[in-house]
Amino acid sequence: MCVLTKQQCTFVIPTPTCFFSTIRWICLYPAYINSKKTLAEGRRIPKSKAVEHPTVQEMKDVLLASGIQLGLENKMYPRDPNRDVQSRGRLRIKMLKEDGSHLYENEHFHSKKSMLLYLCETIPKLKTRTQKQSGADSGGQGQGQGKKKKKGKR
Repeated sequence: MCVLTKQQCTFVIPTPTCFFSTIRWICLYPAYINSKKTLAEGRRIPKSKAVEHPTVQEMKDVLLASGIQLGLENKMYPRDPNRDVQSRGRLRIKMLKEDGSHLYENEHFHSKKSMLLYLCETIPKLKTRTQKQSGADSGGQGQGQGKKKKKGKR
């Protein structure tokens, strides 16, 4: 098979033998679920359900934990004007069997949109997200205790 193991970074290698098998896989970019993007910039779900600045690594971790077959590609989202290394990456996900039936029985994985909504529910619960939020809350409490200078007439 053309999908490498977890130890080899789960990259999909587009060789001639597996190209036609992976061409039917769906593509997911982090911009699809980014709450900071507009619909014109590529967000595909409501802003109220979206996640702030998701990464491909977070999306990959959630889907691998759910038992999804996926491949990670080093591609850029075409509508993204920001050519930043942080926003690089695309997930390719196998949704259908060879006969056209759904590969996963879970209701979260029947369509592309349902998978995006599942990602938005699960990414904020990741340990990396919860640790960042708790660190930011405790770091901001010590600031702002200094005296303010009053401006006088000049």
